Amino acid sequence: MKTDFRQLHYNIAVPDSPQLAKVLAHLRLYDHPLLTFSAREKNGLIEILIDLKHSTVAVHQYVLPIHARDLEHPQFAWHLQRQIYDGLHDYFIEMFIGTPQDSVVPRSTAADRSVQHDSAQPHSAQHGEES
Repeated sequence: MKTDFRQLHYNIAVPDSPQLAKVLAHLRLYDHPLLTFSAREKNGLIEILIDLKHSTVAVHQYVLPIHARDLEHPQFAWHLQRQIYDGLHDYFIEMFIGTPQDSVVPRSTAADRSVQHDSAQPHSAQHGEES
């Protein structure tokens, strides 16, 4: 008997509702080397939980809410895939621990502008070649 290892990476809960069972069934179709996907029912919503598999640093769990209208969408599978991909983008952006916007970028001084101006001279003029 061959074991499907993809299923071992998912936190398979006993579905409390047909909606949760539907989402869990679709999540089992996603196989990713870095991420695990699970789902739970909370406050009338289905939440998809995305975690890193083997993180060596503390990284938060991403929670993607799935509303009833999403579950009833006529193209549920495609709609869910788009939501997961959008959520993955947000998740990875949220993992940044520093960006240029987090610190004040120093303004250039007159001396800095002079150095930048000198380095912008044409290549032949910098080497004393005549044009």
